[in-house]
Amino acid sequence: MANATRQPDTIRKRIRERYGRIAQTAKACCAPPPKFACCAQSPSTPDANTAWMGYSMEEIAAAPEAAELGLGCGNPQVIAHLRPGETVLDLGSGAGFDCLLAALAVGPAGRVIGVDMTEAMVRKARRNAKATGVDNIEFRKGEIERLPLQDQTVDVIISNCVVNLSPEKEAVLKEAFRVLKPGGRLALADVVALRLLPEAIRTDPDLQCACIGGAVPVETLKRMIQEAGFEAIRIDLQEESREMIKTWAPAQNADRLVVSAFIQAVKPVR
Repeated sequence: MANATRQPDTIRKRIRERYGRIAQTAKACCAPPPKFACCAQSPSTPDANTAWMGYSMEEIAAAPEAAELGLGCGNPQVIAHLRPGETVLDLGSGAGFDCLLAALAVGPAGRVIGVDMTEAMVRKARRNAKATGVDNIEFRKGEIERLPLQDQTVDVIISNCVVNLSPEKEAVLKEAFRVLKPGGRLALADVVALRLLPEAIRTDPDLQCACIGGAVPVETLKRMIQEAGFEAIRIDLQEESREMIKTWAPAQNADRLVVSAFIQAVKPVR
């Protein structure tokens, strides 16, 4: 049974189904309550959750409420340092919240591409973009392990609490390296493990979907990023995230297992 729960296609299918339900119901929760909450969810309001992740009130107000489902663990814009005219890729773009903010940051001369494997999320993101009138943004259905983009076409890659969900993180990072231009930047907000997680945690289907079971230790993630070809790697733990994380899976003491982190790296210019 443990082997079955760790098969990449099985994990992706489970995640796709759950996030599809989230897109349709707008209830941001990785597993049916009360067993597990997920990501930034807590009894507080959606705006409070989003503010906890490092978004300003101006950013929250800039996108439709339907675009922010409270599924993140940090604001990648903080470390992305987006500039006008850049092309940005969002891995696991969900309902489009981070893409919409990125589109505003890069301006009409820039371009933003969101990739998500869940059809319902892609449809929702397209509706949200249309509602804002933003026209320098597009959403594509696809897996982040096999990106539907050409080589060296992106300046910056952002992502919010998605890479941890992938059962093939090495493939994600290699694909990120492939599509980035030389000198391109990786700017992720994600969850990392404080130590190697117990087998029971790593193979639990609900915890795999709840941004916990798939998290890997910092040194493991750093090695994966290095092996993909990146340099100038920086992983900064966000200790204040523990307060929110402990609500994700209280019985498992989630705040003692994982923590949010900002992850940065650069594709070398050769």
